[in-house]
Amino acid sequence: MDNHRAALNRLPRWFVVTLAAAPALFIAGFYAWPVTNLLWTTVRRANGGGSPFGHVGAIIWFTTWQAVVSTVLTLLVGLLPAYVLARYSFRGRRVLVAVTTVPFVLPTVVVGAAFLALLPQSWHGSARAMIVAHIFFNIAVVVRLVGSMITVIPHDLVGAARTLGASPIQAARLVLIPLLAPALWSAAAVIFLFSFTSFGVATLLGGPTNPTLEVEIARRATQLGDVGGAATLSALQLGLLAVVVVWATRGQRRSAFELKGAAGPRPARTRGERVMVAGVSTAVVLAVGAPIVALVSRSFDVGNGWSMSAWSKLGSAQIRPGVGLGVDPLASVGASLRFAVVAAVIATVIGFLAATAINTSPRLGKLLDAGLMLPLGTSAVTIGLGMLITFDTAPVDWRARWWLIPLGHALVAVPFVVRALLSVLRSIPGDLRAAAATLGATPVRAWWHVDAAALRAPLLAGAGFSAAISLGEFGATTILTRSGRETLPIAIGRLLGRAGALPRAQAFAMATILLALSTVVVMASGIHERLGPDDA
Repeated sequence: MDNHRAALNRLPRWFVVTLAAAPALFIAGFYAWPVTNLLWTTVRRANGGGSPFGHVGAIIWFTTWQAVVSTVLTLLVGLLPAYVLARYSFRGRRVLVAVTTVPFVLPTVVVGAAFLALLPQSWHGSARAMIVAHIFFNIAVVVRLVGSMITVIPHDLVGAARTLGASPIQAARLVLIPLLAPALWSAAAVIFLFSFTSFGVATLLGGPTNPTLEVEIARRATQLGDVGGAATLSALQLGLLAVVVVWATRGQRRSAFELKGAAGPRPARTRGERVMVAGVSTAVVLAVGAPIVALVSRSFDVGNGWSMSAWSKLGSAQIRPGVGLGVDPLASVGASLRFAVVAAVIATVIGFLAATAINTSPRLGKLLDAGLMLPLGTSAVTIGLGMLITFDTAPVDWRARWWLIPLGHALVAVPFVVRALLSVLRSIPGDLRAAAATLGATPVRAWWHVDAAALRAPLLAGAGFSAAISLGEFGATTILTRSGRETLPIAIGRLLGRAGALPRAQAFAMATILLALSTVVVMASGIHERLGPDDA
């Protein structure tokens, strides 16, 4: 009876194929084709006898070791906040969860500018500045992935170790860490990927003396005109990332185990637990707040005292194009907002169609889901470079088209929209669709009134996330941008590259504006609540 009812309520195959067509064409045309073309450009360059890599051994080594150090230190720093937030319930916990996710949803150019404002001058252009910023940016990954695992570890396991005489450190080393191994592998892979492909942070904090592969790819493509060399480095980067992902996946599988149930957070009972909760909470607030406060305050520092001149002159002729700085701050705000709206619309529509097709057709859905996730494992600069190389000749000479930039932004945003919608679709009871069918609704009509209706709030969150990603996107935009279409991250980067206290203060002011815009989008769509561990 249940199988018969499910069959009656199954969407027609033609309808599912129609839903999947647009997402499939989107990922094939704007990701698979450009990346394949980029790899083919690399092969042709190698066959032509050109030096594939040039003098980039030091850059590869620097990119790798700083990513490894960033990953290890982020795990060490983030483990205690993840434990406290997952283990203990306390007043203000929900706010603290939101605070820990703030760095992750901030644009990378804002993070870079904030640490330029906070760190001493001697740290600028150094690897240690990049590593500190990467730790700040990736703490939310540890809190989310590792914290979710901590919630299912029974409290009595740690308590038994303490009863047998183990110190807190020994209990963590002998009990918690082995059980957390799968989550630690997952978090390490994500953090390494973000640190290895870091562009905004590396550009602003690493400087020209410490370029990463991502920065070198952009430099060759936009400054040296060596598109072939940039394509070769992008192919190399893709290969290295693939090796890391495979290695991390195997490590996660080897350490995987099953724990049923959920321990959930409990009140801190002992004095030591209360002190730990208070200390970690204070440290998290200070660590997250210090760079942001420094960023805002430095926007009023013009070298000869505190002043509003950096803000008041954002629209003046002194910083208009052709007058010395080549940046129009107010125009960049408008460009960022326009691109964000277009990217959000594209990502939301494609994500909605894809999530429905994936949820409805298991076979077709697996293939489509895997394809849509590929941009997450590819650096933004590589995506932008692939689009630049591919769409530069007739009949697809689209390099000068403004909509190519939000398309690149949407590629990165679609997977997040799909994940948000799928979690809701898979939680809808089948009885609702069966009831609609019993009342005479066709499968398509039942889908519209049950499934589509349940996605209104997740669609809003997905649109907000897409807009936030677009507002802060720096890598692909650097490759694809044209004069007169500079976004806020591009304008901030250019201003920070100019000499003088006023341009730097104006860069901090614009970074503050971008921070405010991103915060409004995040808070309005509820992204911060979806990124943190569930509250008790």
